[in-house]
Amino acid sequence: MVLEDRINIACKIMMDFANRTGILGVEKPKRYLWTDAFAVCNFIALYKFTKDKNFLDIALKLVDQVHKVLGKHRGDDGRIGWISGLNDHEAEEHPTIGGLRIGKKLPERKPDEPLDMDLEWERDGQYYHYLTKWMHALNKVYIVTGDVKYNRWAIELAKRAHSAFTYTSSDGRRRMYWKMSIDLTRPLVNAMGQHDPLDGYITYRELQALSPKDINWPNLSEEIEDIAKIMIEEGYWVTDDPLGIGELLSYAYRLFELINLGYTVDLELLMKILRSAYTSLEIYIHEGLVSLPANRRLAFREFGLSIGLKASMKMRRFLNGNIGNYYEEIHSIIKLLQSYFPIAEKIESFWLKDANRRVSTWREHRDINEVMLVTSLIPEGYIGIRIEDNEG
Repeated sequence: MVLEDRINIACKIMMDFANRTGILGVEKPKRYLWTDAFAVCNFIALYKFTKDKNFLDIALKLVDQVHKVLGKHRGDDGRIGWISGLNDHEAEEHPTIGGLRIGKKLPERKPDEPLDMDLEWERDGQYYHYLTKWMHALNKVYIVTGDVKYNRWAIELAKRAHSAFTYTSSDGRRRMYWKMSIDLTRPLVNAMGQHDPLDGYITYRELQALSPKDINWPNLSEEIEDIAKIMIEEGYWVTDDPLGIGELLSYAYRLFELINLGYTVDLELLMKILRSAYTSLEIYIHEGLVSLPANRRLAFREFGLSIGLKASMKMRRFLNGNIGNYYEEIHSIIKLLQSYFPIAEKIESFWLKDANRRVSTWREHRDINEVMLVTSLIPEGYIGIRIEDNEG
């Protein structure tokens, strides 16, 4: 599909999303942190491609709306105001300093309620891996606008999230919770996300790398050192989940870019991520899940994979000889990954068919499915640090 067609499809989907979820128009705002992080990046990409400032304005409006909806307590749990406890003036200056709610339909589990994992998926709270997505989106807004407050908000969110989600276990190991309460005072799910430490490490490094150096600014050095220890100790990342595989590929590109731009020398880590992603792809393809009918597939998880494959394609374009002794090995793995690149278009083509979007698994997750489809079609707003507007 040519770039112009991708942009046209993206424009239609994102404008429908903006009106349907209350960013524009008269509908009550319906915010969900993961989806909105991708949506911000999509509007940025549309702005870069079309030069239409209206798309940037929508991205900024969405950021403000997310903070004012998900940065505050729900209306059905008795608490009011900002999660941070700050007054309105202070909170608007530091809207992420208390974290951000997921945006689930059901209220969070009360302290005296037993854990029901099936129900927990529908309950509110805070997810670490959603917060990192929002940090990444805020940093993208900073890159495009040059307004340093977005980087500061991202770093303040990183510091608060790290403080709340990390802990020392009874055997002295540093660990992370998967899900916390809305006010970040208690864990809702003790288990640790498989990729959360890696996600946090790369996101922190991005925020720190791009933060202003000529003014007094919050610093993530301690958080980076701490999460690196967790990442190294818990560093098994092979997965058969297409979203998880896509995330690995996206992490690899983001780290590759930081290395290429001179911000870090984590070459061994890059190789480990790429190897894990390749092994994961081998497992996933062997299972044949990408050939199942629409009603047995979750589109947004597959779009995670197609987005990651697009990141690998971008890495192939940028790959050069300035990567030291690891150049040949990186090139060889990218060459192996290249055989899987057509899967991205296969996923997009499958879900662009009207018949496949009529199944319940698409309709029930319409917002996240459509927004991540757009990210796959025009990933330039989401992937990495640099934002190009001239790629086909």
